[in-house]
Amino acid sequence: MDRRSFLLGTSTLALSQVITGCGTKQQPSLSVQLLKGSIPSQVVNQFQKTLNSGEKLKFTPVNQIQDLFKLLQTWQKPQTNSQQEWTRYLPFNQNQKSSPANLVTLGDYWLQAAITQKLIQPLETAKIKNLSNLNENWQQLVKRDETGQINPQGQIWGIPYRWGNTVIIYNQEKFKQLGWFPTDWSDLWRSELQNRISLLNHPREVIGLVLKKLGKSYNTENINQISELETELQKLNKQVKFYDSTKYLEPLITGDTWLAVGWSNDIMPVISRYQRLTAVVPQSGTAIWADLWVSPQGVVNDNLPYQWLDFSLQPNTAKKIVSLTKSNSPVDNNIVPGDIPKPVQNLLLTNAEVFAKSEFILPLAPEVMQNYEALFSKMKKS
Repeated sequence: MDRRSFLLGTSTLALSQVITGCGTKQQPSLSVQLLKGSIPSQVVNQFQKTLNSGEKLKFTPVNQIQDLFKLLQTWQKPQTNSQQEWTRYLPFNQNQKSSPANLVTLGDYWLQAAITQKLIQPLETAKIKNLSNLNENWQQLVKRDETGQINPQGQIWGIPYRWGNTVIIYNQEKFKQLGWFPTDWSDLWRSELQNRISLLNHPREVIGLVLKKLGKSYNTENINQISELETELQKLNKQVKFYDSTKYLEPLITGDTWLAVGWSNDIMPVISRYQRLTAVVPQSGTAIWADLWVSPQGVVNDNLPYQWLDFSLQPNTAKKIVSLTKSNSPVDNNIVPGDIPKPVQNLLLTNAEVFAKSEFILPLAPEVMQNYEALFSKMKKS
């Protein structure tokens, strides 16, 4: 799943500057490759103050989770004979393969692939003192077997540090004229929205929201046996003007569409900047995504990486991540309305009832995914 920010906040830029300044010729004690904008510089600085002066940090921002996944692949890919021969004649600092980081950001959607491709290794949970701060639901998400499937008896392969969901963002001015405002997925089918919607170009998200409208799960396997599903998809397609997973907010900002469905981390900066836009979490439940810390395969982690994991699981740290990056936290941190700007309160103050109806998008068998992709392709051609 390609989640990226449409507009970057000042905390992202500040973090980038701090990270760049940390780079020295001395080997860092802790090296972290993280999704840009997902950890504020204030949190990194606070962690640094807890360490000895000789312990160096290197936090390197990467624009997209897809790039971080490719980095994990690169670290595990051996050089070919021709590459080895060619690099023999390069200067020492140019012919060495980059060393894997201690920790890397990865999205939960990518976790199964990372496990099955042997790109990451299980974490030593005995070293994570604050693991109990994670609700059991979040621990179950990262307990996987060797095939990457969720297994209550599996090992823990990642530590969630922030989460968000798939939400509806809309132009308040347009809907005020209509006399109603969207609250749930079923509103996307209303006749006033024909050719007025932007959707993600993502079969699991689009088919998933239709399944949710029908009272079923995002992770339904037997979609070919749901008689009304294809009809509902065809009706929804008539409402859609634009499918895209990176630029889906642009038509909404320019006024070409009135409503979009997208990821909350993309949407937070936009509704903070454009007052005519607001967002809502669908009342029947939605998809949840999480950003995780994972450890690349083969890396020997001493105490310092686990100190960072413990630090990120502290309630005060989690609260700062929420307030400064406009994301949700898997750690109970006593966030109150006064801690969050008003435009994004309805996205960050979690409604327990709606959360209970929401789901993670879990791995499906290849043949099931083929059915999703085929149905999605047919929908867009209808």
